Amino acid sequence: MCAFAADSPRQQASAQVLDHAEFLCDNCFLGASDYYYCFAAGDKILIGFQKAPVLDWRDKSKNHLTGAHPGWERWRAPAATVPIRYDARHIWVDRAPDPPASGFGAHFRAFAKWFGRGHGKQVRLTQSATRDMFRNARCRAGK
Repeated sequence: MCAFAADSPRQQASAQVLDHAEFLCDNCFLGASDYYYCFAAGDKILIGFQKAPVLDWRDKSKNHLTGAHPGWERWRAPAATVPIRYDARHIWVDRAPDPPASGFGAHFRAFAKWFGRGHGKQVRLTQSATRDMFRNARCRAGK
Protein backbone atom coordinates (compact mmCIF):
# COMPACT_ATOMS: atom_id res chain seq x y z
CA MET A 1 0.00 0.00 0.00
CA CYS A 2 1.38 3.36 -0.99
CA ALA A 3 1.57 6.13 1.62
CA PHE A 4 0.61 8.65 -1.05
CA ALA A 5 -2.42 6.77 -2.37
CA ALA A 6 -5.36 8.93 -3.34
CA ASP A 7 -8.24 9.16 -0.94
CA SER A 8 -11.41 7.36 -1.88
CA PRO A 9 -13.74 9.62 -3.86
CA ARG A 10 -16.40 11.53 -1.97
CA GLN A 11 -19.95 10.51 -2.62
CA GLN A 12 -22.83 12.95 -2.31
CA ALA A 13 -26.22 12.12 -0.89
CA SER A 14 -29.27 13.61 0.68
CA ALA A 15 -29.37 12.06 4.13
CA GLN A 16 -31.99 11.87 6.82
CA VAL A 17 -30.76 12.60 10.34
CA LEU A 18 -32.11 9.62 12.28
CA ASP A 19 -30.62 10.20 15.73
CA HIS A 20 -27.84 11.90 17.67
CA ALA A 21 -26.09 11.34 20.98
CA GLU A 22 -23.82 13.55 23.01
CA PHE A 23 -21.28 12.73 25.68
CA LEU A 24 -20.41 15.92 27.51
CA CYS A 25 -17.02 16.15 29.18
CA ASP A 26 -16.75 15.35 32.87
CA ASN A 27 -14.13 18.00 33.58
CA CYS A 28 -14.99 20.83 31.25
CA PHE A 29 -12.01 22.96 32.17
CA LEU A 30 -10.26 22.32 28.86
CA GLY A 31 -11.96 18.97 28.28
CA ALA A 32 -13.62 17.63 25.14
CA SER A 33 -17.19 16.57 24.41
CA ASP A 34 -18.16 13.96 21.82
CA TYR A 35 -21.19 14.33 19.56
CA TYR A 36 -22.43 11.38 17.47
CA TYR A 37 -24.83 11.59 14.52
CA CYS A 38 -26.65 8.82 12.64
CA PHE A 39 -27.61 9.40 9.00
CA ALA A 40 -29.64 7.32 6.54
CA ALA A 41 -28.25 7.94 3.05
CA GLY A 42 -30.26 5.75 0.69
CA ASP A 43 -29.73 2.17 1.86
CA LYS A 44 -26.63 3.07 3.95
CA ILE A 45 -26.50 4.00 7.61
CA LEU A 46 -23.59 6.33 8.37
CA ILE A 47 -22.37 7.17 11.87
CA GLY A 48 -20.14 10.20 12.36
CA PHE A 49 -18.72 11.88 15.43
CA GLN A 50 -17.32 15.26 16.29
CA LYS A 51 -14.93 15.90 19.18
CA ALA A 52 -15.17 19.50 20.39
CA PRO A 53 -12.84 21.13 22.94
CA VAL A 54 -14.82 22.71 25.78
CA LEU A 55 -14.15 25.36 28.41
CA ASP A 56 -16.78 25.66 31.14
CA TRP A 57 -16.47 24.47 34.70
CA ARG A 58 -20.05 25.12 35.85
CA ASP A 59 -22.44 24.07 33.06
CA LYS A 60 -21.46 21.07 30.91
CA SER A 61 -23.86 22.14 28.15
CA LYS A 62 -22.04 25.44 27.50
CA ASN A 63 -18.76 26.10 25.74
CA HIS A 64 -17.00 29.43 26.20
CA LEU A 65 -14.32 28.53 23.64
CA THR A 66 -16.69 28.93 20.68
CA GLY A 67 -16.61 32.72 21.09
CA ALA A 68 -12.89 32.71 20.30
CA HIS A 69 -12.91 29.67 17.98
CA PRO A 70 -16.37 29.22 16.40
CA GLY A 71 -15.18 26.15 14.47
CA TRP A 72 -15.34 24.20 17.74
CA GLU A 73 -19.09 24.68 18.05
CA ARG A 74 -20.98 21.42 17.79
CA TRP A 75 -22.87 20.77 14.57
CA ARG A 76 -26.63 21.17 14.68
CA ALA A 77 -28.78 19.75 11.91
CA PRO A 78 -30.59 22.62 10.16
CA ALA A 79 -33.34 20.26 8.96
CA ALA A 80 -34.39 16.59 9.16
CA THR A 81 -32.81 15.95 5.74
CA VAL A 82 -29.38 17.39 4.95
CA PRO A 83 -26.95 17.16 2.04
CA ILE A 84 -23.81 15.22 2.94
CA ARG A 85 -20.59 14.16 1.30
CA TYR A 86 -18.75 11.10 2.55
CA ASP A 87 -15.89 8.74 1.88
CA ALA A 88 -14.54 5.72 3.76
CA ARG A 89 -13.32 7.80 6.73
CA HIS A 90 -15.29 11.04 6.98
CA ILE A 91 -18.68 12.68 6.53
CA TRP A 92 -18.94 16.36 5.60
CA VAL A 93 -22.08 18.29 6.56
CA ASP A 94 -22.97 21.94 6.05
CA ARG A 95 -23.33 24.31 8.98
CA ALA A 96 -26.62 26.11 9.44
CA PRO A 97 -26.33 29.71 8.25
CA ASP A 98 -25.76 32.31 10.95
CA PRO A 99 -28.75 34.49 11.73
CA PRO A 100 -28.37 38.09 10.57
CA ALA A 101 -27.02 40.39 13.25
CA SER A 102 -26.03 44.02 13.51
CA GLY A 103 -23.94 46.22 15.74
CA PHE A 104 -20.41 46.06 17.07
CA GLY A 105 -20.93 42.62 18.64
CA ALA A 106 -21.87 41.16 15.26
CA HIS A 107 -18.70 42.57 13.69
CA PHE A 108 -16.61 41.19 16.55
CA ARG A 109 -18.18 37.72 16.20
CA ALA A 110 -17.62 37.77 12.44
CA PHE A 111 -13.96 38.68 13.00
CA ALA A 112 -13.57 35.96 15.65
CA LYS A 113 -15.10 33.43 13.28
CA TRP A 114 -12.74 34.46 10.48
CA PHE A 115 -9.68 34.64 12.75
CA GLY A 116 -10.45 31.32 14.44
CA ARG A 117 -10.92 29.59 11.08
CA GLY A 118 -14.48 28.76 12.08
CA HIS A 119 -15.84 30.55 9.04
CA GLY A 120 -16.00 27.31 7.09
CA LYS A 121 -19.40 26.25 5.93
CA GLN A 122 -18.65 22.55 6.43
CA VAL A 123 -18.04 20.34 9.42
CA ARG A 124 -15.99 17.17 9.03
CA LEU A 125 -17.28 14.26 11.08
CA THR A 126 -15.16 11.14 11.56
CA GLN A 127 -16.94 7.92 10.65
CA SER A 128 -17.42 5.50 13.53
CA ALA A 129 -18.63 1.93 13.93
CA THR A 130 -19.99 2.59 17.44
CA ARG A 131 -23.77 2.15 17.41
CA ASP A 132 -24.92 1.24 20.92
CA MET A 133 -25.57 4.81 22.11
CA PHE A 134 -28.52 5.48 19.80
CA ARG A 135 -32.22 5.00 20.52
CA ASN A 136 -33.13 4.54 16.85
CA ALA A 137 -33.26 0.83 15.89
CA ARG A 138 -31.90 1.47 12.38
CA CYS A 139 -28.87 3.25 13.82
CA ARG A 140 -28.21 0.45 16.29
CA ALA A 141 -28.53 -2.27 13.63
CA GLY A 142 -26.67 -0.38 10.93
CA LYS A 143 -29.30 -1.21 8.29
